[in-house]
Amino acid sequence: MSGNDEKMRIERATRTFSAGSVVAFQDLDLCVPANQTLCIVGPSGCGKTTLLRCMAGLLTPTAGRILLDGRVVTAPSPAVAMVFQHFGLFPWKTVHENACYGLKLKGIPRSEWKARIAPYIELVGLTGFEHMYPYQLSGGMQQRTGLVRALALHPEVLLMDEPFGALDAQTRELLQEELLRILERERKTMVFITHSIDEAIVLGDHIAVISARPGRVQEIIDVGLPSSRTADDVRLSPRYTELRQHIWGGLRQQAVAAA
Repeated sequence: MSGNDEKMRIERATRTFSAGSVVAFQDLDLCVPANQTLCIVGPSGCGKTTLLRCMAGLLTPTAGRILLDGRVVTAPSPAVAMVFQHFGLFPWKTVHENACYGLKLKGIPRSEWKARIAPYIELVGLTGFEHMYPYQLSGGMQQRTGLVRALALHPEVLLMDEPFGALDAQTRELLQEELLRILERERKTMVFITHSIDEAIVLGDHIAVISARPGRVQEIIDVGLPSSRTADDVRLSPRYTELRQHIWGGLRQQAVAAA
């Protein structure tokens, strides 16, 4: 990937735990181009989520550095929003209240909340559900709420930590389609963590394949498909089959070892 229009850069980053006895990832170098999607795949335990938390400023690399627009990330930035795998909704708050929570933390006046979230509520198909609570929603609807909360902040970078991993296959594909549509409209930079090779090919402009722990960059792949596309377009492309076989061929042995 060319670094000429990079949004984020990871330089020789290492993160350890337990006084250095556990190495999550080591000597990682990655570039995240502006207004493109980098998907990261790798076996369980290779440090993908830890890396994303470092990119969000929630953790600090033990060595190396992470840059956003050329500046070292030392704390969470208002330009970056993170969507977690397990929805992260408050059970006592409605869809509207959960969606507005980030705006509240950011100090946005309450009078602006409805106008900020309304377009995204409509975009993800939650119109009419604003006053329902998480227990009244399907898993897909809960994840849509989390996505609205992130998008309402108007972030420049979306960090997605396996956001569809806990969903059934049909809902997962529907949300992939919605996310592609949102990205085409919003033109954001996104880093998307996934265990699914299929999902990485469908959503990614580039795919970083990470080795088993300690995670290292094994390969960076240019997906080579149009940025304006549907999931069906991707899966019916000869390039999809080629990429899937190539990536799985490199990961199979490590995935077996990790399991």
